[in-house]
Amino acid sequence: MTKLHKNDSVDYVNYNNKDMNKIIKPLRSGQITIPADFREKLGIDANTLLQITLMDRELVIKPVKAVKTVGGSLWAKELYDIFAPVRTEAKEKNYDENKINTAISQALNSVRTKHAKSSI
Repeated sequence: MTKLHKNDSVDYVNYNNKDMNKIIKPLRSGQITIPADFREKLGIDANTLLQITLMDRELVIKPVKAVKTVGGSLWAKELYDIFAPVRTEAKEKNYDENKINTAISQALNSVRTKHAKSSI
């Protein structure tokens, strides 16, 4: 059997499917190196976030895109973006950003409250 050294990998062919396969050896700390051809094929670079899942005794690693949200809500982020020009104008007029944020939060809470009452 071939001994694998740090960061070595071995290609092998899985005749049952067309998947790319490599056998790699983890470092003592458990770290693994994703082979360059895999990273290239998946568009993984130094800024890519990876989701790692343990599924049926196998690791599944896939690149994910993070979506920035405001208050944990995508629609709140969209609303925040819609108000961006207004925020810029207010800043240019030297309005205090904290007051603007408070007013927007109060408006959102008011809409949420009305929505909650109407759905009862």
